[in-house]
Amino acid sequence: MDITVERFEQDLARAGYAKHTRQRYVAVGMRLSARFKRPVASLSRDDLRQFVDEVLASMGSSSTKSNALCAVRFLFAKTLGQPDMVSFFRLPKKHSPLPTVLSVEEVDALLRAIRKPRYQAIAMVLYGAGLRISEALALEVRDVDGPRGVLHVRHGKGDKAREAKLSPSLYQWLRDYWARERPPLPLLFASPRGCVPTQGSIRKALALAAKEAWIKKPVTPHVLRHSFATHLLEHGTDVRVVGVLLGHASITTTARYARVTEKLVRETPSPLDLLPQPRRR
Repeated sequence: MDITVERFEQDLARAGYAKHTRQRYVAVGMRLSARFKRPVASLSRDDLRQFVDEVLASMGSSSTKSNALCAVRFLFAKTLGQPDMVSFFRLPKKHSPLPTVLSVEEVDALLRAIRKPRYQAIAMVLYGAGLRISEALALEVRDVDGPRGVLHVRHGKGDKAREAKLSPSLYQWLRDYWARERPPLPLLFASPRGCVPTQGSIRKALALAAKEAWIKKPVTPHVLRHSFATHLLEHGTDVRVVGVLLGHASITTTARYARVTEKLVRETPSPLDLLPQPRRR
């Protein structure tokens, strides 16, 4: 591997980037080196212009393109200390679609349609605590803190720890699951052989359950997390509290969910309705 790319990986770790982000960025660095068949430290500004043009012209999503350009920017600005080399481009604007959200009735039907108790319990945690799929699968038995009503998320996004909400109903559900399945310690969702379901298997289980429940929307683990946030907002939970429960670093991220809370839109009065009496025409 190019020595600069090795240093690039180390710098990303020092900067606190998540493991999967580091892997994506390093792959871009290796791709850049392979594209011109020489070390990235020897590339010229024109080489970078050509590479950036190829990234922007590729068939990938705006998010994929943005990730590739972010990797190039970090590589030259931070690892090589040459910010002027990458000052000529901007990151593409990201399309921010409305997140898919299930109704309460759809969530109930989905959970009932999941056949395997372990997968059903994982789905309950995704919706009941708003966890990411990686966070749910990493839960250990000791992370379920019933007396305090929290789930300890030890390795959230960016390897940040936090406490998620453990409602009484979710706690009881997990107790019942534990009594039936008796997963081997330490992982909460391990099989009798000690294996944790893969993210792919969870996605397939949710898709199958959605089909059996006649849910027409695409259902993924993140859709349950979206639904958790949106339903809390619809019931009047402060957006800042929701952001903390989700582990968001910025309130801007949480604010995305406010765009889909149609219930709040309907129930919010117009200033005209607050006048003491109707105005005459």
